Amino acid sequence: MAGEVRYKNIGLRGVTVADTKISYIDGENGVLIYRGFRIEDLVEKSTFPETAFTLLNGPLPGREELQQFEQKLNAERQIPQFILDSFKEWPKDSDPMDVLQASVPLLGMADPDIHDETRGASIRMAIRLIARIPAIMAAWHRIRNGLDPLPSDAGLSHAANFLWQLTGNKPDEDVARDLDVCLILHADHTFNASTFACREVVSTQAHMYAGVAAGVGALSGNLHGGANARVMEMLFEVEKMVKSEDEVGGWVRTRLDKGQKIMGMGHAVYKTVDPRSRVLKKMSERLGKKTGRENWYRLLTRIEEESLREFEKRGKSNIKSNVDFYSGFVYFMMGIPVDLMTPVFAISRIAGWCAHILEERFAEAQGKPALYRPQAEYVGDYCGPVGCVYQPREER
Repeated sequence: MAGEVRYKNIGLRGVTVADTKISYIDGENGVLIYRGFRIEDLVEKSTFPETAFTLLNGPLPGREELQQFEQKLNAERQIPQFILDSFKEWPKDSDPMDVLQASVPLLGMADPDIHDETRGASIRMAIRLIARIPAIMAAWHRIRNGLDPLPSDAGLSHAANFLWQLTGNKPDEDVARDLDVCLILHADHTFNASTFACREVVSTQAHMYAGVAAGVGALSGNLHGGANARVMEMLFEVEKMVKSEDEVGGWVRTRLDKGQKIMGMGHAVYKTVDPRSRVLKKMSERLGKKTGRENWYRLLTRIEEESLREFEKRGKSNIKSNVDFYSGFVYFMMGIPVDLMTPVFAISRIAGWCAHILEERFAEAQGKPALYRPQAEYVGDYCGPVGCVYQPREER
């Protein structure tokens, strides 16, 4: 068709589909910005609740605004009892991401604002989702292990309360702060696959819970949120296969020669080191020492070094470590099981998802949001685009 722009088989990379004020990435220079603030400043000075407020609303909150927001998050942590009761009937070997995706519509059914299409109602729904997604995953983990869910502790921060409800142990302040920083780092990342899924769904005027359920589904894939767990599985494999760190280079070369990926290396946007990876690498070193797992940290850094060396030799010097490379190790040192690492990603990204849903539905700068409806080029099947002849059943 004349004037038609075609972007085939590129995963919409480089295609601008909407305006946003929420976050910005400079992939060439390794820059990530939320609402005008660089990620380095936020992880040093902010908290996850403050970052979530800013993503949802725009400017940084005043002291009273932040206090009220934190109080609302605290008050909304409780999960409806019927959801907890239903968990007891679910298969205990269910993938936690499937549990999370199935739980989101249940939370929606219990939300009194579900049919209210005002911005105020959407903000209240966002607060409930941010508060309850951690509680959902902690409760499921305990129920699948034959334990009772733990009540939230009003005296604990958002991050610390999750670790308490998950493990039954009150984390020390340093570990709680480390998780808080991780949640800031993962809170948003422009139009990634899961965020786009959220926005595409709510462009139909579906409610927030429908959009978030779609985001959870997109995040579950290994090429998106599932990569951090794959990094830990890779680390376990390397630990078993090599007798010393000096053999890591051979393992990397063999893997690449077979056309296999080094999980946690490379990114669809960043052509240099992911700025989040720098923060997590320092955190990994500190937690490795704290937990007596310095050997794992050394092994992980050796995999990174050898991978960078091999990519350089193969003309792929723009492949660097991404946020997943060190985040899995960090979570594992906090006592978070491997299969809960992607749900922890969701515990953070829910803030960004809700912010994008709000922007998709209510942003005045965009005018009236349009229903997403891309084109596809029909290329036909075995008998060509329009050449099939229907044969009666008795003649086939």
